[in-house]
Amino acid sequence: MNTFARGLRAALATGAILVSGGCATQVTRISPDQQIDLSGRWNDVDSRQVADAMVRQSFADQFGSGWAVQYMQAHGGRKPTLIVGSIRNRSMEHIPVETFVRDIERAYLGSGQVQVVASAEERQEVREERADQQENAAADTRARMARERGAQYMLQGDISQITDREGGRRVVYYQVDMTLVDLETNAKSWTGQHRIKKIVEQPRFRL
Repeated sequence: MNTFARGLRAALATGAILVSGGCATQVTRISPDQQIDLSGRWNDVDSRQVADAMVRQSFADQFGSGWAVQYMQAHGGRKPTLIVGSIRNRSMEHIPVETFVRDIERAYLGSGQVQVVASAEERQEVREERADQQENAAADTRARMARERGAQYMLQGDISQITDREGGRRVVYYQVDMTLVDLETNAKSWTGQHRIKKIVEQPRFRL
């Protein structure tokens, strides 16, 4: 191979490396708490903020006689027990409702004012494990049967969405409605609402 051919081959190899390096995927690690909104759609920040706001709202009572306070007064200071029921996604987007439910449970547990019990699906798995222990675990380590804590309240909710669009500009509006139901009487002990409105602007021309 002559000098020119070797030089051309080296130049082509260098160019290929530069091109491949320029097209390589770049990943930057950031804090999970950092607020980033790329598309304007429902995201992890919305999920956490709405969950925190709704839980705070459910306890807020200017007269000091909300559902949690009333329950504790009637039961010697014992905290009420709550289960998060169905949260229905009525929006036009795919919203990971399971993540939102976990954020609500976390916020309620973090408040220290209520106890939260497992969902029906989670309870079934626990019951299977408990039943298995009755046959296979040492007697002094078995979880006892019929000791589940019953919930006094169930939280239910809906996520709705309205989108208004004109050209490369749109307004996205989310409304989250929640209701806390007394499981014994079916009475609504609390209803709340939280709203989010976003303006999303996209350039009409892209390179």
